[in-house]
Amino acid sequence: MKNALTPISELLTTIAPPARLEVLLVIGAGEACVCHLEARLGYRQAYISQHLMALRQAGLLDSRREGKYIFYSLSHPELMSLLEQAAHTAGVELPVVESVSPEAQCACPHCSPELISID
Repeated sequence: MKNALTPISELLTTIAPPARLEVLLVIGAGEACVCHLEARLGYRQAYISQHLMALRQAGLLDSRREGKYIFYSLSHPELMSLLEQAAHTAGVELPVVESVSPEAQCACPHCSPELISID
């Protein structure tokens, strides 16, 4: 039985830090690059990157490159249901993920498609 529970324990341990939960909520609302996560969460790039690495190593995130930007999405969208159930069990509501304000947006192709140069 312990062998069957170990992966569950590892998953819950990986997603447990509040900053990782925030990252998952933002990415769960739609694909995001690091600059989006910085603008939305207010954390430094290095801090976000550490959490992204742990989530990627756990197999929870997919990534794709678009020019110099890497966009992250959930490997398992059903993870959002797990977070919703955990929030319900804890007696709280998940925070609503708001879009990044225009003044905080970056120069990535999703924020500023007019800045893409085709050379």
